[in-house]
Amino acid sequence: MNERVLLVDDEQDFIDVLAERMRDRGMDVSTTTSPLAAVDMVAKGNFDAIILDLMMPEMDGMEALVQLREKNPDLQIILLTGHATIEKGIEAMKLGAMDFLEKPIDMKTLDRKIQEAKAHRMVLVEKRTEEVIKNIIGCKGW
Repeated sequence: MNERVLLVDDEQDFIDVLAERMRDRGMDVSTTTSPLAAVDMVAKGNFDAIILDLMMPEMDGMEALVQLREKNPDLQIILLTGHATIEKGIEAMKLGAMDFLEKPIDMKTLDRKIQEAKAHRMVLVEKRTEEVIKNIIGCKGW
């Protein structure tokens, strides 16, 4: 099964190149230059990982991270930035980011992080499904 990834960055050229490289690795990639559009896309779709730029004019990555996690707390979000600081990395992790990576991104590292995101998401979905099944069984008295 291909990894479903949403790539969010305000630089269209960067998105085009990175999306092509990800598709060459067999990933199903959706893209947007708008963090607001990303919030809508997450509400309508299911993604294994969100790759999110930190610095965008419409809304910064930290605010987008908060809004995305409000829509779905299980989202696996990897922040990318060309302006990394330890403080921003710590803040991102406290807000629920899975990881915080610097541009230019090493594709092997990004690929590994996406695989980790997918595996973690699958564990979360499995746990939630088990809880639902336990609740159903408990209510029905089987």
